[in-house]
Amino acid sequence: MLSRRMSYRVTSLNCSFSRRTVSGRYCHASAMSFYKRKEPPTSSPDDAKKPKKNGSLTSFFGPPKVTPRGGANAVSHQDGAPTASSEPPPPTFDKDKWAAGLTDEQRKLLKLEIDTLDPSWLSVLKEEIVTPSFLDLKRFLQKEIDSKQKIYPPLEDVYSWSRHCPLHKVRVVILGQDPYHGHNQAHGLCFSVRPPTPAPPSLKNIYIAIKKEYPSFSPPPKNGGLLTPWATQGVLLLNTCLTVRASQANSHSNHGWEKFTQKVIDTVVKLRTRGVVFLAWGTPAQKRCEKITGARHLVLKSVHPSPLSASRGFFDCGHFRKTNDWLETRYGKEGIIDWDLNVPQHPIKAPAVEQPVKVTETQKEESQNAGPATDLPEKTNGKKIVQQEEFEGEDDEDAIAALEEIAALEAKTEAEVKVKGDGEA
Repeated sequence: MLSRRMSYRVTSLNCSFSRRTVSGRYCHASAMSFYKRKEPPTSSPDDAKKPKKNGSLTSFFGPPKVTPRGGANAVSHQDGAPTASSEPPPPTFDKDKWAAGLTDEQRKLLKLEIDTLDPSWLSVLKEEIVTPSFLDLKRFLQKEIDSKQKIYPPLEDVYSWSRHCPLHKVRVVILGQDPYHGHNQAHGLCFSVRPPTPAPPSLKNIYIAIKKEYPSFSPPPKNGGLLTPWATQGVLLLNTCLTVRASQANSHSNHGWEKFTQKVIDTVVKLRTRGVVFLAWGTPAQKRCEKITGARHLVLKSVHPSPLSASRGFFDCGHFRKTNDWLETRYGKEGIIDWDLNVPQHPIKAPAVEQPVKVTETQKEESQNAGPATDLPEKTNGKKIVQQEEFEGEDDEDAIAALEEIAALEAKTEAEVKVKGDGEA
């Protein structure tokens, strides 16, 4: 019995040996691998290029990629909290190369855009401004200039909203209607006026609404209305029309500005993927935001802050705190807007361009009047600016917006009465 067991073990050993020696190279490689694992690593340049055998999963696949809290575009501190830093600016736009491809007429008509529209906006709007409709708008404006019409804001300020708030910094959009049409008022930012012009009625109501939400808020000194501190924080202050004839509200409407500024809004919706708050005050502004859907952006609606409509809900809309609460979820605490305007304010300077905006002979200002207002607003030509307690006449663009709302409400009421009457009949 013992002999039989010993014979079985010898036979099993021989079979096992035979199986392993069928591929002698396999056995040799396994043995060498075993001993090599015990040898110290070499510093040979050739070995450095080879993948390490039997390394950890981390060494083989690389360390895991960590996305900072607040989204892929957030910039994190050491504690991982997102900062208010905006997404990196878009790739450098070769404006000169693009302009060189324009026709002579296009370069002439679009000189203001080439010289004063911020490159971050020009790079994405360049196709829009060469469309037939926009070029027709520029021809219309040139006719206004040639006919000695005063145009506001000053030409250098028509696109100041783009320079104060480049595309990659936009976090809030406030929509206005028509630029103010008086001297030293409009300067390219909706609702805003440059010193020493006092705040218009709608802006005063905006101050009241902010004060209700933030009791520590103080309006600017001397009843000021310069809103550049908001713009530089990422608040795009955009009017529907970007120019107006002096003392004639809505005189440049329906000539092409509406299509262009809608393109600006659509661009923000498409490219600012981290999220933007749209403050749509009044029916016209709300119509501009009708296509903004989904959870990416936030649209806050209210009646217009005009004195004709503000009492119907604007003062208690809560938009300013709601805006910051939402921004904090997307950008962190540093991404909220400081609505305080009681800070040192400086005159807005013309854009720093290689060549100043050149005007035609027919556009040059005559000594006895303000001309088309192409000089910088700080230059008064020796004339004394009289600070008024209020604008002459009504706050036209605000009044028009409010009247439109009232008309819409009246039409709705009439429709309801008619339906009720038909039901009773």
